Amino acid sequence: MYVDSHCHLNFPELAADLPAILDRMAANQVTHALVVSVNMPEWPGLMALVEPQANLWASVGVHPDYEDTPDPTPEELVRLSEHPKVVAIGETGLDYYRLSEPLDWQRERFRRHIRAARDTGLPLIVHTRASAEDTVRVLQEEKASEAGGVMHCFTENWEVAQAALDQNFYISLSGIVTFKNAQVVHEVAAKVPLDRLLIETDSPYLAPVPYRGKLNDPSKVIHVAEKIADLRGITVAEVAQASTDNFFRLFNKIKK
Repeated sequence: MYVDSHCHLNFPELAADLPAILDRMAANQVTHALVVSVNMPEWPGLMALVEPQANLWASVGVHPDYEDTPDPTPEELVRLSEHPKVVAIGETGLDYYRLSEPLDWQRERFRRHIRAARDTGLPLIVHTRASAEDTVRVLQEEKASEAGGVMHCFTENWEVAQAALDQNFYISLSGIVTFKNAQVVHEVAAKVPLDRLLIETDSPYLAPVPYRGKLNDPSKVIHVAEKIADLRGITVAEVAQASTDNFFRLFNKIKK
């Protein structure tokens, strides 16, 4: 079986097709999916989508790319994380790709999320883009290793992966690993310890080959597993089993 460790089923293009997506997930043996929060105004809708579904789970947090949006305090994140369906804090992190300095607000947001994760004992879901050095530094400064978590949709080099692993983090690979020109990601996929590997879609984005450029959904996470198996020279079943076991180990609030 497979698990999608990071998706956005509450986004309109997927939420409108939820029954069909759940059917496709079942057909492809994708048993669970983690629906990840990106801002607080949309969080109640995310929870309304997740609550009725036994195999969907949620996080709570604010994406680093959302500049003009309400910022929760660590105390608010802790309170909201008490919901039985909330299994992680995030997605949080740093993203300098589209934004320019001063970005102190973004770094402070990241720190608040790390503090909430440490207070709750829930893992962090970390997004990093064009900001790897600062991301690793803030994780170290805020003792994020006490909470642990996952570097989602990982696209950095092996050195950054090692730094994240040293901080008690898992590495999650998306459909990008199926792209021919993603050589850096291929190297990480081949090297990351199997007991620290997760797979995801980040849907509705980043559809894997052979669906590249099309709408993505959790049923397509099997193609991520297939490519990783090819890169590592192991069976797809081994990748599926390891990544599923890792998912339940990390997000241990979920009961199988």
